[in-house]
Amino acid sequence: MCFSAGASFAGGVVISAIGVVTIREVHKPSQIVFACIPVFFGIQQIVEGCLWIALPDADYLNMQKIATYFYLMMAQVLWPAIIPVSVLLMEDDKKRKGILRILLFMGLSLSVYYSYCMIFFNVNPQIMGYHIQYNTEFPASLALPAFIIYLFATITPLFVSGIKRTQLLGILMFLSCLITGIFFTQYLLSVWCFFAALISGVIFWILSDSKKEFNFKKLSLLKISSDLLPHK
Repeated sequence: MCFSAGASFAGGVVISAIGVVTIREVHKPSQIVFACIPVFFGIQQIVEGCLWIALPDADYLNMQKIATYFYLMMAQVLWPAIIPVSVLLMEDDKKRKGILRILLFMGLSLSVYYSYCMIFFNVNPQIMGYHIQYNTEFPASLALPAFIIYLFATITPLFVSGIKRTQLLGILMFLSCLITGIFFTQYLLSVWCFFAALISGVIFWILSDSKKEFNFKKLSLLKISSDLLPHK
């Protein structure tokens, strides 16, 4: 997260709290992974808060390495896989499921690629003004293709989904990426994750609406069943 350690910790706690409330809106097992996304974002922001503290102090070198790789594992390995799988689990339409499986395969492939890069290439984070810049030595020739696949894996599933309001979440994610790319190019990984963390609060709205619709249908079915029962 940009700004400071305090802002990262505060944002992480607030977003995690929203995530806990969101999980309470779950009424189907298939929604659990999707509902946990804000919690994961909250943890990610708290980890970056730890990195803010560790970077200026050489005594915290181990903490710096752990926080750096934990943050990157979430940002580059977790998200390309968890977003398509969370949407796939909730989807009922067979055609949409087929497209989501392709996107999940792309996301998983990218997760494997980034995992490989983190093992064999150096990562050097540094504080630049009010942002953290993650300097990596990953293959430069694959940076743009990897980023394009990242966008497809993390944003497209939200447009493919037939779940109400996921398209709104997709639009907000895309716009936040666009704004970050224009104004915070060097800090894309950190700043976009910050925006995405805030936007993840929309998930509460999506599941809340779904729960209301589910309860309404359940009540309607109960009413129909009672009407069909013989009356004395």
